[in-house]
Amino acid sequence: MIQRLILAALAACLMLAPAAAQAAVEPTGRIEIAQMMGRWYEVARVPNALQNGCLAGASDWTPQAAGFAVVQSCRKDGGALKTWKAKATVSDPRTNAKLKMSFFGGVVSQDYVVVDHRPDQGWLVLATANGKYLWLMSQKPVLSAAIKTQALARIRQLGFDVGRLEFPLPARS
Repeated sequence: MIQRLILAALAACLMLAPAAAQAAVEPTGRIEIAQMMGRWYEVARVPNALQNGCLAGASDWTPQAAGFAVVQSCRKDGGALKTWKAKATVSDPRTNAKLKMSFFGGVVSQDYVVVDHRPDQGWLVLATANGKYLWLMSQKPVLSAAIKTQALARIRQLGFDVGRLEFPLPARS
């Protein structure tokens, strides 16, 4: 059990390690935190060690007294459900779009930015603050083809390489 925790923490450190060549990421506007609550489904992501082999990824955000509880889940290689928990706090109250998340009981922390949020279309783009990793998340298990195309065009417009994205199988609706 201890070995598995050490391996998980090591994988998280590798995934969350800063990338010197990446530019800092800034949000495109202010977000309303209430619109972040609930379940978000992973549509696309830049590959990372922690989520290697993950399908049907989702994040459940719930408010807490000092921030948010985030439970992330996926099916590793299509098998058993794997979950990991994080705590998130807003690190920039001016935009509400910069978050600090801590994983594995605070052993690992990472800064994230909600780069763009389209509540009217039900999607958001979340990236690590250094720009190395990015996720396209949706409030529905599957985005329509038209909205997905718009979201990917927006990611490209923001300067990210959409060719790096992988599209894991979605959760069953």
